[in-house]
Amino acid sequence: MLQVDKIPSYQPVLTQNPYQPHMARIVRIYKMVEDNYLFTLRFLDDRLAAGFRHQPGQFLMLSVPGAGEAPISISSSPSRPGVLELCVRRMGRVTNALYRMQTNDVVGIRGPYGNGFPIQDIIGHDLLFVAGGLGMAPLRSLVWYALDNRDKFNRVTLMFGSKSPADMLFREELVSLVDRTDMTCLLTVDRDPTGSWKNHVGLLPKLFDSAQIDPARTYAAVCGPPVVYRFVLQRLLDLGFPKDRILMSLERRMKCGVGKCGHCNVGYKYTCINGPIFTYWDAINLPEMI
Repeated sequence: MLQVDKIPSYQPVLTQNPYQPHMARIVRIYKMVEDNYLFTLRFLDDRLAAGFRHQPGQFLMLSVPGAGEAPISISSSPSRPGVLELCVRRMGRVTNALYRMQTNDVVGIRGPYGNGFPIQDIIGHDLLFVAGGLGMAPLRSLVWYALDNRDKFNRVTLMFGSKSPADMLFREELVSLVDRTDMTCLLTVDRDPTGSWKNHVGLLPKLFDSAQIDPARTYAAVCGPPVVYRFVLQRLLDLGFPKDRILMSLERRMKCGVGKCGHCNVGYKYTCINGPIFTYWDAINLPEMI
């Protein structure tokens, strides 16, 4: 099996006050779709900026002075260090305050937290990414990690669906992947009011009919709203995927990031510590997780 060096991860929680954020500057704000912005951040401390690493699938606690903090998935890959990219949907006090900020403003960061995707396990295998809507935000880190280390993986397939072309996160980036010859990128929209969409039109599970998938040698990474899990997981099981090779990013009521507050408790699991990456085995043992 191919091996890859373990990603070094700077974890201030291990050596310092776990509730003390480190300050970072907003260096870019990019509006992808309505109420979904991509924020690019860089630590003020050059040592942190150069040395911070995370596992694909981990999250941060992002704080806005005077507004509080919120858990946000890391959308950038550890293979591209120096800055962090966070896809943030405006949906509450903290994110509303963040949306009022401008480039060069400063926010706080704690983390990284949670478990990421099992890189050592998936090296040398086929990868299948299935995302719907905002589910692309946490999967993007692993997608670009795999593409930046393309020789470490076999077949790579990405399937992504959104309501319409105007609602598609990372649209330009994903469309550019369709033409790559070292992967298969299948994009679909539920509807195309403009008639200009050149890719698939239909529900996300239909993309399975256009993909070549060998469940015996593939790890599937899935993220999206509950309806995505309901139908996509069934398709994966029908194909014969082993339950421990179905990986899901599940964020649930995370509050402190370090397993102290109990907000994200699901049965005997804490999403912020045992997740946000779970296997299907975890989900069937804790059905309230989804």
